[in-house]
Amino acid sequence: MHRRSILSGALSAIGAAFATSRAHAATEAPAKLKVVYHLNDLDKVSFVIGNIQNHLDGVGGPDNVTIALVVHGQALKAFHSAAANPDLSRHVGQFSKAGIELAACGNTMKSQHITLNDLLPGFVAAERGGVVRLAELQSQGYLYLRP
Repeated sequence: MHRRSILSGALSAIGAAFATSRAHAATEAPAKLKVVYHLNDLDKVSFVIGNIQNHLDGVGGPDNVTIALVVHGQALKAFHSAAANPDLSRHVGQFSKAGIELAACGNTMKSQHITLNDLLPGFVAAERGGVVRLAELQSQGYLYLRP
């Protein structure tokens, strides 16, 4: 009989500890996610911009998530200020004001013979390359999304 009471007491203590840890975890705010979107397909520009907007809307705004966008290859052409459509320009401006990092691949900029001045305002150059910037962000805990 004594073994059963010891076992019962141990199980009760474990249950109480588990319940306390669950209650404590429920009161903690979830960690703010960090996400990097990878864009290199020209035909996916509108889709990715829409995904970023949906992401912001889904989490309640830029205060609840850290987002970066890394653009290289043919997709960068959509962000040339001379060629960008008004809707894209508006979104990029809003994203920049919201603190979203907009990184343009330095290698792509060289191959397209453009500078940051040729891109929509808000872009920074990923001087060592878009893929290097993606890897840096992932090493800092950013989740990688390539829609």
